[in-house]
Amino acid sequence: MSKAISTKPPSGMRDFLAEDVVRRRHVLAIVQRVYESFGFVPLETPTIENLSTLLGKYGPEGDQLLYRLLHRRDKLTRALDKGVKSEVDLSAEGLRYDLTVPLARVVANYNNLPTFYKRYQIQPVWRADRPARGRFREFYQCDVDITGTQNLVADAEVCGAIAQVLRELGFTDFKILANHRELLRALVAEAGIPAEQESLALIALDKLDKVQKEGVLKELSEKGIPDAQANGLLESLDRMREAGALERMCEGDGPGAVGARELRELFQLASGGPANDHLTFDPTLARGLSYYTGPIFEIQVEGLGGSMGGGGRYDNLIGMFQKQNVPAVGFSLGLERVLLVMTERKMFPDLAIGPELLLCRMAEVDASQVLAIASELRAAGLRVEVYADAVAMKKQLQYANSIDVSYVGILGPQELADGVIALKDLVSGEQVACAMKDVVGRVRS
Repeated sequence: MSKAISTKPPSGMRDFLAEDVVRRRHVLAIVQRVYESFGFVPLETPTIENLSTLLGKYGPEGDQLLYRLLHRRDKLTRALDKGVKSEVDLSAEGLRYDLTVPLARVVANYNNLPTFYKRYQIQPVWRADRPARGRFREFYQCDVDITGTQNLVADAEVCGAIAQVLRELGFTDFKILANHRELLRALVAEAGIPAEQESLALIALDKLDKVQKEGVLKELSEKGIPDAQANGLLESLDRMREAGALERMCEGDGPGAVGARELRELFQLASGGPANDHLTFDPTLARGLSYYTGPIFEIQVEGLGGSMGGGGRYDNLIGMFQKQNVPAVGFSLGLERVLLVMTERKMFPDLAIGPELLLCRMAEVDASQVLAIASELRAAGLRVEVYADAVAMKKQLQYANSIDVSYVGILGPQELADGVIALKDLVSGEQVACAMKDVVGRVRS
């Protein structure tokens, strides 16, 4: 006897049934409306990107999480079997890891885009990561980005758009943590960590909220950074938490001072918008992706281990695809994390799902007559399901209860002759003969 085939989706992937889909649509409708109110225009890119596009943009750990597509061609298969990673590997393709690198490719590829390109993108991405609470291998990101300007007005706008989405979804207690890559780099350098180990240090710091100080120190040690330098870096970050530390960092002319002044300017620009009450300086925020160059952001909500989204400025990424750099900044909202928290907090309103009316028929009634009535009611805006079989009415009513529909319309020869529907309220048990023109109002009331 053959082994039964598992009906579960792969680990980290999910099926979405009706209630899940309706909730996702509810959130996405608000996200799209708010993004468009800020002047962002939509973009969609392919699920599959060339590996040459993806590799080297996310840092060593990010590259390891890429889903690579292996084409079953003899040359490529033999090369992979031998561990060859040269041009054969780079000619292959991978699943989209995020929405920022595809945007950078698009900006480099099309010369007819606006000078200041404000785009939003809502699509799934894939990462070969270990699934956990709120962490999946396939998940949706909801991005807003502005390219073509170094002005921090753009940074304030993406923060404002994200804050407005969260406020309209019903969140009040969220924080948008902010830091600056140049400020971090200055602290790393002051700790005596050489430039070639800077990215390793930032990747370790990005895990501080998950593994705490001891875990970061352990990882830094494993990556060859001496304990004295690692402890010095964490002590510097602790001092940056003190009141007035950011203002003191603004003094001077070094990259760290420039970063501190840019953060101060960002807070001032955001003071008149929806992000004002939520934007908070966090010197430990690192963001693990290697392409960030300036201000970086992350959304924090109580009770969620990890962030609800993040982003930052990446002025050099687009230049990796063309000769000239194009400044850019973006913010990504994680749909799955939003849904998780809203579900746990019972934040969803009552959302319409399923039919409002189930049409049932007696055996003497021709199905075509019922379908014609259903079409008329649907044209009037009602969500109508037709019970396909002319079986005993008890069985049809049992089905109505199983799908949680509130009204059943019963059609027999007498109802058709009188031009009415026997409308039964399954909540109260009341049944009335209702003229066709009154059915929608009766059901909706």
